[in-house]
Amino acid sequence: MNKVIISILILLIAGNSYAQVSKEIKETYNKKIMVGAEKTDRYLSLLKNKNIAVVANHTSIIGKTHLVDSLVSLGVNVMLIFAPEHGFRGTAGTGENSDNTVDKKTGIPILSLYGKHQQPSAKDLMGIDMVVFDIQDVGVRFYTYMSTLHYVMEGCAENKKALLLLDRPNPNGFYVDGPMLDKKFTSFVGMDAVPIVHGCTLGEIAKMINGEHWLSNNLQCNLTVINCDNYHHADLYELPIKPSPNLTNMSAVYLYPSLGLFEGTEISVGRGTDKPFQMIGYPGFKDGKISFTPKTIPQMATHPPYENMECRGIDIKLFGENYIRNTKSVYLFWLKEFYDSYPNKKLFFNSMFDQLAGSSVLRNQITNGMDEVAIHKSWEADLKVYKAMRKKYLLYDDFE
Repeated sequence: MNKVIISILILLIAGNSYAQVSKEIKETYNKKIMVGAEKTDRYLSLLKNKNIAVVANHTSIIGKTHLVDSLVSLGVNVMLIFAPEHGFRGTAGTGENSDNTVDKKTGIPILSLYGKHQQPSAKDLMGIDMVVFDIQDVGVRFYTYMSTLHYVMEGCAENKKALLLLDRPNPNGFYVDGPMLDKKFTSFVGMDAVPIVHGCTLGEIAKMINGEHWLSNNLQCNLTVINCDNYHHADLYELPIKPSPNLTNMSAVYLYPSLGLFEGTEISVGRGTDKPFQMIGYPGFKDGKISFTPKTIPQMATHPPYENMECRGIDIKLFGENYIRNTKSVYLFWLKEFYDSYPNKKLFFNSMFDQLAGSSVLRNQITNGMDEVAIHKSWEADLKVYKAMRKKYLLYDDFE
């Protein structure tokens, strides 16, 4: 039973009226979630008189002010910025390298942690006392900010640098689902043995990485996490800013755990349109209800699949807005339907699918015609073990 329910029962037992209890409920749920970065009183003293590197992007904001700008204004000596996929200002497309450069506003050097240089090196961290990590994640294993966190922790551990993580809520943190990662399929879209929807904030993931000894050579990162205030895993947290160029709204965020798997197929997820991760289709799809033509869109899509080719497909934006969050599961219906309808099944999956799924099992289940219920059931044993392990690292009240 969560703390909110317990507090309400205590109020009733103490003789409070239903009106008073109703007021208490509203006040409880109307409390503003405060992200870790906003709690400067908790961490400024840790940064005083130190040389700081910051891992950040466009989501690293305090209100309307970027974290780096805030730290500089408070006298923190920020020496270096590390940028993840999509770059420091979030303008690089998926899979595009963000070149090392200098932040025009502050003059601070920026090093990309994407492409061939994914982990901070000893040279990068020379003269740095502490690394601050603050990025908004979406709670999906193949969303690469989690992989960047893993590599940053490893770089800090190898070079004996402290890591301060400023936590943020997980917009998909209200459930756990999907196949687990088989370590034989480790890649940048899957670094750690968690399900597709892991149900953790990055602060909780960082504690898990340390606690489960997932860093190379059994290393441990000197980690401090600044928690969010007033966050509960049952919350449907709406992101104040899009986390990456193609997750443009909450519909896409909720659909992403299910539609991300299509990136390992010949099906378009709407990249190069105004509804990425809210439409699916391909040229010649006979059951398509809509048409769309992917095009290069600056800062969103460079030469997307089926560029300048008309695709027939389905628009699932409203489904994402109004329904999928209530399923609390990786939704496999579309994946199976598109596989069944695809004219050349041998070409349906590409080499990336198994990395996204975490193993070859899901691909084989689909090609063998296993139904959705049976596929979900095949995950149950692994998820039970994972959920028990996950509870050790939770920083917030859980959804169960």
